[in-house]
Amino acid sequence: MSDQHEPQAQSGPSVPLAGSDRPPASGLLSHGPADPSLRIEVTVVLRRRNPLPAQPAPEPITREALAEDYGASEEDVRLATETFTRLGAEVVEADRASRRLRLAGTVGLLGRIFGTGLEEATSTAPDGTAVRHRHRTGGLSIPAELDGIVIAVLGLDDRPQTRAQFRAIPLAAASTSYTPPELGTIYSFPAGTDGTGQSVAILELGGGFAQSDLDAYFGGLGLATPSVTAAGVDGASNQPGQDPQGADGEVLLDIEVVGALAPKAAIVVYFAPNTDAGFLDALVEASHATPPPCAISISWGQSEDAWTAQARAALDQALADAVALGITVTAAAGDRGSTDGATDGKDHADFPASSPHALACGGTRLEADPATGTIASETVWNDGPSSATGGGYSDVFPAPVWQDRPPAPPGGTTASTPASRGRGVPDVSAVADPQTGYRVRVDGADMVIGGTSAVAPLWAALIARLAQAANRRFGLAQPLLYAQKSRFRDITSGSNGSYQAGPGWDPCTGLGTPDGTALLQAITTGT
Repeated sequence: MSDQHEPQAQSGPSVPLAGSDRPPASGLLSHGPADPSLRIEVTVVLRRRNPLPAQPAPEPITREALAEDYGASEEDVRLATETFTRLGAEVVEADRASRRLRLAGTVGLLGRIFGTGLEEATSTAPDGTAVRHRHRTGGLSIPAELDGIVIAVLGLDDRPQTRAQFRAIPLAAASTSYTPPELGTIYSFPAGTDGTGQSVAILELGGGFAQSDLDAYFGGLGLATPSVTAAGVDGASNQPGQDPQGADGEVLLDIEVVGALAPKAAIVVYFAPNTDAGFLDALVEASHATPPPCAISISWGQSEDAWTAQARAALDQALADAVALGITVTAAAGDRGSTDGATDGKDHADFPASSPHALACGGTRLEADPATGTIASETVWNDGPSSATGGGYSDVFPAPVWQDRPPAPPGGTTASTPASRGRGVPDVSAVADPQTGYRVRVDGADMVIGGTSAVAPLWAALIARLAQAANRRFGLAQPLLYAQKSRFRDITSGSNGSYQAGPGWDPCTGLGTPDGTALLQAITTGT
């Protein structure tokens, strides 16, 4: 098919878009050029009119204040809109607060505007499956008049960007397992709290849930089914795949953990395509909701180096916006040990957990009495290189001021000194070993799921209950949490590969696992 009758992009000077270079996808098999007449949509991110303060304000700002003070300027939005419209693209949406334009056009047109060719390809997704998608390599270019104004163009290449951070096993195969309410007892979630008046957003990049599963699961726990709403982003929707080992497992795990630990909180599940654009757009939709959630749970991620620099920067800025709006974003630290599943012989941190604006959640192995809450032992989760908590140091983000300088690890493969190491991951932890995992229901099957993807919703639920009791939202919770080291159970035994747990913060389990009641006391008394 031909795109000869569409509006033609007018030739003009262009400049390279910094950070847009993209290598070939893993296991690439090209099927030739993409259909030039295929209509697609992409997300364009513009610069801020003013930088956000280095330290978040004590109180959350409104979305209107975010747009006015730190969003895109009216002049930048107008120039970008006029430029892309003149070149033949359709501006479907323009939003100053999130600094995004959503552009639509054919493959041929958008390829010409951004100086790239798109092909149809099959490659190996981060979860190991073969997926067909649009593909590009190299860098992008933008119209010269938008130099310095456009900071990211996402979605031209729609290869899968992330993997769900969970591990599922049959119920009978687990040596020990816990229901989420039992974990609430073990981790001393504060009594008299249930998430009333709070909302929690959950980001999902695939899969779906059935109401019948939720009703059966919560009924089995003796709980009323919580309020769960599905929201679609960029054309995605709640689509259960009837595959408990697939993305449905992630979706049901997240909902059931949040819903069982904060049963009166409103839960909104945002479904988006598993692309860099889909991830950003879902995060923005969740964080800019009215009213804003107190927490956003993210259980999807990928090694830092598997993202383009522009995508990482755009997502980190969106996370910073969420913090400014008073939202705490909990993110799974990864399930493949200190290498994060990379095969280059080096250690890697998982993103978005490695963003200093996300509360990075690592994993433990837990032996406890759920009736009394007594913990017999809790160590670093490590069942082998492909089933162990992520953790380490960012190669992209510097160490934030609120994070202790971690000691040098024994035998670490990252050749840097403590003074030069980046942001440490994780910040906090909870049980993640599937051998001592979470009892859940997925697609009609009762099973046990572990992984740091269970820890992110657990912490999101705890944040909701703390927010309810303290009558405030926390935004960037890390400075508060790092100031309360004594309120955590310090995990000092085990490793995740290159890094060893020890007293205080470590790149395996962070500060440790929570004592929710002690944290609430510290928050409410100001100690």
